[in-house]
Amino acid sequence: MKTESSTLAFSAFMALFIGCAGIVATLASNSQAILLDGLFNLIYFSVALVTIKVSKLASRPDSDAYPFGYSYFESLVNLCKGLLILGVSIFALVDAVAALLTGGRVISAGIAVVYALFATAACSLTAWVMQRSQRHVHSPLVAADKLNWVVNSIISAAVLAAFCLVMLFERIGWQAILPYVDSVLVIAVVILCLGVPVRMASQALRELLNKTPEESLAEPVRQAVARALANVDTHEVRVRMVRPGRLLYVMVHVVLPSASSEASLTQQDRLRQRIDEEVRREYSPVVCDVVFTADTRWAAPSCGLLVKRRPTMAYASTSRSITKSS
Repeated sequence: MKTESSTLAFSAFMALFIGCAGIVATLASNSQAILLDGLFNLIYFSVALVTIKVSKLASRPDSDAYPFGYSYFESLVNLCKGLLILGVSIFALVDAVAALLTGGRVISAGIAVVYALFATAACSLTAWVMQRSQRHVHSPLVAADKLNWVVNSIISAAVLAAFCLVMLFERIGWQAILPYVDSVLVIAVVILCLGVPVRMASQALRELLNKTPEESLAEPVRQAVARALANVDTHEVRVRMVRPGRLLYVMVHVVLPSASSEASLTQQDRLRQRIDEEVRREYSPVVCDVVFTADTRWAAPSCGLLVKRRPTMAYASTSRSITKSS
C-alpha cells in the first residue's frame, strides 16, 4: 500500500470482514469476548468510512468556508475513534462484571478457538500491512489505524490463549471454572488495553484545543527559527505553533528595533523564506507565517495585555519567545 487512501480502504475492509465474522461466531459460541472483538471492528469500519473522506479533505488547500484548511478534521476523527472504543470497552467491562456476579456464562470453546485463531492472523496481517505502508505514507490517520490493529492483534491473541485454556480445563474436569473464564478474559483485556483509546482521544483533544505540540517537535522548530534569525538584530522573537492532524502551523512574531536595517519588504520576505526553509528541515507539511513589527504590543499574547519582561534568552511558557537585550 503506497497511498493513504488505499491503506485506509484496506483497513476498513478488514475491519468489516473481521467484525462480521465476530458477530457470527458470537451467535455460535455465546462468548462476550468475541462479541467485544466484533463490535470493536464494526465500529472501526463505520469510522473508517469517514476517515477515508477526511484523508482526502486534509490534502486540500484552505477555502472560504474553512480558511485554515481541513486538518482539524483528522484530530476530530481520531477523537471519535478513541471515544467510541472507550465506550465499547466500558460497556463490555460492566457486562462482564455483571456476568461474574450472576454465575458467569457457558461458551462453546471449539468455535471460539477457531474464531480467535482467524482473528489473530487477520489482525496481525493488517497491522503488518499498515506498518509497511508507513514507509511511503506519513499520515496521523494511518498511524492511528496501525495502533488500533496492533491492539486488536494483542486482544485476539489473548482471547485465543484463554479459549485454549477453556478446552484444557474441560479435559481435566475443572467444570466449576469454565463459566467464569469468558468474563474474566473480557475484564483483563479491557483493563490492559484501556490506555490506548484514552491516549488517542486525549492527544486528539489537545490538538483540537490548540495546545502546543510535544516538546520533541516544538523545540527543534524553535531552534530552526533561531538559526534563521541568528544574524539579524531583533528585540524579541515569539514563536507559537499548533499541530491539527498532520499539519504544523507556526506563527512567528519578530520584533525589530525601530532603526532596523531589515525594514524593507524585500528584506523581510528574504527572512520569511529563510525561516520557512529552516522550519521545513525539521517538519513537513507546515504553514509558517512570519510577522515583522517594531512594537512589542503586536507580538504580545492574544489577550492584548503587555507584560514587562526582563531581557533574557529563555523561552516564555506559552508562546515561546527569545528576547535580546539591546
